[in-house]
Amino acid sequence: MLPAQLEEKLEAIEKRYEEIQSRLSSQDVIRDREQFAKLSKDLKDIGEVVDLYRRYKKVQKDIKEAQELLKSREFEELAKEEIKRLKREEEQIEKELKILMLPKDERDSRNVILEIRAGVGGEEAALFVADLLNMYQKYAEERGWKFSILSANRTGLGGYKEVIALIEGVGAYSRLKYESGVHRVQRIPRTESGGRIHTSTATVAVLPEVDETELEINPQDLKIETFRASGAGGQYVNTTETAVRVTHIPTGISVACQDERSQFQNKQKALKILYARLKDFYERQKEEEIAKERKMQVGTGERSEKIRTYNFPQGRVTDHRINLTLYKLHDVLEGKLDEIIEALIQHDIDEKLKAQV
Repeated sequence: MLPAQLEEKLEAIEKRYEEIQSRLSSQDVIRDREQFAKLSKDLKDIGEVVDLYRRYKKVQKDIKEAQELLKSREFEELAKEEIKRLKREEEQIEKELKILMLPKDERDSRNVILEIRAGVGGEEAALFVADLLNMYQKYAEERGWKFSILSANRTGLGGYKEVIALIEGVGAYSRLKYESGVHRVQRIPRTESGGRIHTSTATVAVLPEVDETELEINPQDLKIETFRASGAGGQYVNTTETAVRVTHIPTGISVACQDERSQFQNKQKALKILYARLKDFYERQKEEEIAKERKMQVGTGERSEKIRTYNFPQGRVTDHRINLTLYKLHDVLEGKLDEIIEALIQHDIDEKLKAQV
């Protein structure tokens, strides 16, 4: 059985659905295009929940009717089998309804700003950043998303101290948001002559892309500087000041872009990254304040936690949050991430359902 509180919410949603249907047949609403479009969208948004809830009520009605047949010797065995089937269906629908009624993350449909930084391990960590970048790029290609580099700080051996990319596509944030955290690699580095296995790390941050209209930022709070773009090793690659650094003075958050030949393009990229970082900064600040009021201890956040290990000698990938181990290292680094991400999504749903009880 569904919890009484949840059933009350579903009854209210069904009532709202019927009210909207009635209003959409009104001539006044039909003539008002804006109102008609809004109500049609509202109807579509709750339609799946209402359809499923009506199926649930139909199954419950069928169970009662089948239970009545138990009184008849002629239909007793048939009724028992039917009740078993209907009970399984009822249980499945209950689960689906609970999932549909979970609070939605409004950011799930957004594009992603992906930031990968080298951690412990020097040049080997920088090379690992390049591997992770390639992994996410291939995953984006598999899902039909657009992948573009916004900013990159390269090293001499082909690695990155830091790289920032934009991933554009439906549901990008909903799937990649679980990737934020510390990723660890265990392997023999190219730079190691003794054949010893080293452990290095890289930090991944996944931020939803932010529309500039979502944040009210005073232009006077932005310090914009230009400088000469340089390549790996600090050598200048041009003699004009096309690189741009934008700093938000109140928070001290700063972003530099130098990959484009145009100063304007570098500025636009820097602002895109800055807005995403600022939105994330303010949201984290708000969460910490709420936690403080509730006397809850808040750590430094998921990005400080080791979430996954890539072990080359054993060809193993382990996600520590859900104790999932796959001996498919090559496939994962080639962008075959769905098995891990699906498991993380299911774990997230299970935890939210537990919290509902």
